[in-house]
Amino acid sequence: MGAILDRGSALFALLAVLAASWLLQTLAPLRLGLFMPVIVLAVAYVPGTLIVGALLGRLGSFGAVFQRDYSPLLTCAAMAWASAAVPLALLSWVIPEEAVIWAAAAAGIYFAVLMFFAVRTLFGVRNAAAAGIVGLSWIPLVAMAFLWGPIRYLLGWLTSPFLLLYAWYFLGGELSSLGSGLRNRQSFHRMLEAAAINPHDGDAQYQLGLIHQQRRQTTEAAQRFRNAVAIDPDATDAHFQLGRIAREQGRLDEALTEFQTVLRQDEKHSLSEVHRELGATYLEAGRLADARRELEIYTDRRAYDPEGLYYYGQALERLGDPAAAREIYARAVEAARTAPRYRRPVTAQWSRLAQKHARKLVC
Repeated sequence: MGAILDRGSALFALLAVLAASWLLQTLAPLRLGLFMPVIVLAVAYVPGTLIVGALLGRLGSFGAVFQRDYSPLLTCAAMAWASAAVPLALLSWVIPEEAVIWAAAAAGIYFAVLMFFAVRTLFGVRNAAAAGIVGLSWIPLVAMAFLWGPIRYLLGWLTSPFLLLYAWYFLGGELSSLGSGLRNRQSFHRMLEAAAINPHDGDAQYQLGLIHQQRRQTTEAAQRFRNAVAIDPDATDAHFQLGRIAREQGRLDEALTEFQTVLRQDEKHSLSEVHRELGATYLEAGRLADARRELEIYTDRRAYDPEGLYYYGQALERLGDPAAAREIYARAVEAARTAPRYRRPVTAQWSRLAQKHARKLVC
């Protein structure tokens, strides 16, 4: 899916859907109609998935998400559908007709798996959120099935050559802009790839690493950050991201090394978040006194970060100071409650964890 986003073509993807539809028409006892899959994907499935993604993934307003992600998601969804439909058509040619329904079910599951990776890569959401978005994406298809009569009547009017010409004349700019999301992504990626050829440009490697990291492509991201550090050992941002990746993967000694390097280069890096990450790593490693020291520094400087306060409360709780831990947990809950609205989807999890541990201390 990352390769599709970087080098794919919406036109090629839609032609692949048409080719797969033709194969299904010719070889399989499934009469979907030649253009029906394209219409369903473009009009119902992809917009519906964007709506669900905007709600579950907290991606921003639907208008912004639609403008940015419609063409990339349509390209990924079309390639995923073609990848599932072509084997189904070929298999339906050789298996008994009564077994086709099971093959179709398997193709549907395969399509859902591919869409899971498409959603996770495009939106950069966690596995649970990606699974939830794909799991709820069938709702627009059900709605379209119920409304198919009026939709089919409307599509009959929309295919009028005069109306199509009229629509293109007045809405051509808006319609063409729907494809800009994929083109802009690919242009930016090609520009960075070209810059990364320069053996002395560590920033291009770092920016490519951020793209892979946002797509949850951790291995590729880590390699880009290592390339940046190899070019410039003082690339503090790259050391910081390598530490975060190592901590997420449980390589705590490596994470500590990277965060300590960041601390030596700039002890206020990323608004002092290096102290929070270092303290959280010490906490996971069981070095509680070191964790308390770093987190105390961080919460003195960033008194309203629920994540840092939660980690600090954890350190105090595990060091045997329940009264101080309850106070810090209460501060974490309050900080999350008073956070700006756009930050609340991020801070809510730390509020829930702080409340859970505070209740346990009271009991």
